Amino acid sequence: MTSAVLEGAEAVAGVVEANAADAERGRRLPPATVEALTSAGLMRMCVPAAYGGPEVDPLTMVRAIAAVAHADGAAGWCSMIASTTSSMSAFLPAEAAAEIYADPSVVTGGVFAPNGIGTSVSADGHDGFSVTGRWPWGSGTQHCHWVLGGARCDDDTFRLCWFPQSAVVFHDTWYTSGMRGSGSLDYSVDGAFVPAVRTMQPGVSAPVVDAPLARFPNFTLLAAGVAAVGVGVARRALDELVDIAEGKRPQFSSRTLAQSGFTQVELSRAEGQWRAAQAFLFDSLGEAWESVQRRAAATIEQRTAIRLAAVHAATVNAEVADTAFTLAGGTAVYDTSPLGRCARDAHVVTQHIQTAPKLHETIGKLLLGQDADTAMF
Repeated sequence: MTSAVLEGAEAVAGVVEANAADAERGRRLPPATVEALTSAGLMRMCVPAAYGGPEVDPLTMVRAIAAVAHADGAAGWCSMIASTTSSMSAFLPAEAAAEIYADPSVVTGGVFAPNGIGTSVSADGHDGFSVTGRWPWGSGTQHCHWVLGGARCDDDTFRLCWFPQSAVVFHDTWYTSGMRGSGSLDYSVDGAFVPAVRTMQPGVSAPVVDAPLARFPNFTLLAAGVAAVGVGVARRALDELVDIAEGKRPQFSSRTLAQSGFTQVELSRAEGQWRAAQAFLFDSLGEAWESVQRRAAATIEQRTAIRLAAVHAATVNAEVADTAFTLAGGTAVYDTSPLGRCARDAHVVTQHIQTAPKLHETIGKLLLGQDADTAMF
């Protein structure tokens, strides 16, 4: 399955790239992109094999996300959100998981933040919750069949709830500088009934499925996925720069960009930064995965390394995209060049709560042996 997923990511790149401009203009992924990603299994990479999913390992997941993001950052972002969300399926009872994930064409997504309020009720013979709430950053939710949202419930629990799309209202709020094509608008529910079996408690519920991926720390997986989007976007920026540099002769210059010493030095530095950041992310992820496969929990040291690698990669890749944009000169400012989109998308990665620079404070405390809040590690 590992090779199939990576081959699928390569196979859909043409469709994703061809529709990237339409995604940005429409502020959501076009149907052709969604269909290509779904058919290739890139929207549910973390559904357990026991529930009919591909259950790819974390390293394969981030490689696939980066490959999609190389074609279009917004598509990579939506693949990341949908796939990391699908990892929550391992915490659902088999009956609920079958209702949601049995069909391989089903896509799920949503937001973990506990913006909803849940009131205990019974309906159709099932105990559950009536949930009302509104969540921002609903990346790709308009093409999701089921949408998740976190809620504080009156039984003193924080629950992640699965809502059918028919219960969800979408709000036209996604007007942004970057990741425009991700459709990360606000969504809400009003008194939506959710059976208790269609909920799970982050940090409390144990996985129902006994598999290594189900034991891998969820927020750590999410952070690595977010960072992987930046990896793909920055790689695209560097590739675009090289293509431009080989043929562009700046005004008043007798040499091409590729013949410029300044371009050569800055490109070399950016390439080194990109390779080092990617290697740190992939290596730290692989080390933790080896532990989990041996049925050992990922240690706090391993989780800290991944979180540091993710924050570092997000920051470095934004800098790399900026460098490529700057070196390309005036060519980069036109919509016909992907470099502007790459730079804007790369900076959105640094704004995500899982990869924001402020996490260095928590990581620094851990490196110094101090107490720190690791609830989202």
